[in-house]
Amino acid sequence: MLLASAASLLVPLVSWLYGDKPTLELPHETPQLRFELRHAHAVSSTSAHVIFSDVSPQALKRFAVADDPTGSTKSSYGVRSRLAKTYRPSSFAAHSRARLRSLRFGENEWLDWEEDEIMSPDVENREALLELAKMTNNAYVEPDDPAWYDLNGRWNITYPFGWEPEEDGFRGHVFATPDNSTIVISIKGTSAGVFGSGGTTAKRDKLNDNLLFSCCCARIDWTWTTVCGCYRGGWKCDQTCLEDSLIPESLFYPIGTNLYNNVTYMYPNANIWMTGHSLGGALSSLIGVTFGLPVVTFEAPGERLAATRLHLPSPPSTHHVTHVYHTADPIAMGTCNGVLSSCALGGYALETACHLGQSIVYDTVSNASWTVDIRTHGIVNVIEKLLSDPWPPSVEVGLDVPKAAAEVDCVECFSWEFGDFPA
Repeated sequence: MLLASAASLLVPLVSWLYGDKPTLELPHETPQLRFELRHAHAVSSTSAHVIFSDVSPQALKRFAVADDPTGSTKSSYGVRSRLAKTYRPSSFAAHSRARLRSLRFGENEWLDWEEDEIMSPDVENREALLELAKMTNNAYVEPDDPAWYDLNGRWNITYPFGWEPEEDGFRGHVFATPDNSTIVISIKGTSAGVFGSGGTTAKRDKLNDNLLFSCCCARIDWTWTTVCGCYRGGWKCDQTCLEDSLIPESLFYPIGTNLYNNVTYMYPNANIWMTGHSLGGALSSLIGVTFGLPVVTFEAPGERLAATRLHLPSPPSTHHVTHVYHTADPIAMGTCNGVLSSCALGGYALETACHLGQSIVYDTVSNASWTVDIRTHGIVNVIEKLLSDPWPPSVEVGLDVPKAAAEVDCVECFSWEFGDFPA
């Protein structure tokens, strides 16, 4: 034993003396992908069909040469990437079949999850998060809008979706690398005066918010008109009714899976990422968990309860989903609830707090003296005040951003009793 220990110490020393020095592996710089806007996407106001609008070369040219001294109207984005592990269902049909069996019969069906290592956003890199945040902001506006943020030249101008004046639903943009190897689907969040710019989608945005993120049909008190008929008096809510209320094809989760299938038809060999802000972030996460896609969200309300009510089969891990939010945002923190809350005063019952995957949480209340305020929820606030400059608490410990971690021991809707309460 003593001889073995001595040998283990002498071998490296002799190797060094005779010039056989071990090589030091230097960290490799992760590749940066360049994305451009290709399409806008939306949903027809007369059906649940996803529609696309291509961005013309003329529009791209005008956009690329726009004279903007602020640098907020770039035509492309550069996002640092890295390899990460995801779990994908063997097929969407198998996933849907397992989900339906759980929904209808309360039984679990074995689902074959395929482990894959794919190029994903480098969520430990601040500038990568900043570029993705700009993509989420741009999902709210068209490329010629002054509110558009320029990307750093590495992403193509996208297809927008849902931008016709009469369209009132699901909207966003599709970005692509020049070789179409990687696609980013950016989904717009809630459009309302209290959260953003408002507009034609505000009514359907609010319906989906109140269905997905309330404890029981947006029942805040007796003065509220609920969005589904599952409330049974007191603090009781019918679970089956809640789950059935999320099935209609006109709601945003089914539309999101339809959008993904459309994009994979257009780009069959591409690696697809999802991103979004607020409602758009939560929908991105639900779609990402369904198909095993890398996801980065910003200021999203907790979507774990919605995933349970949708009966989404659980992959071995959801760490390919990353939520980015700060502690001054009551929506992402799950504290914007109660009769007198800012959300309730605006007609929103955003009561959930628990997120899937991992969360990068900026403690802006303790470290930057921010006040908890719904006005900090906006994506422009995240871009300009959170991600544009290094975060001192992270820099002090040698990191670029706060360390991502799963949310454990998270509790929500604890006052409610869910069960079989027929009407």
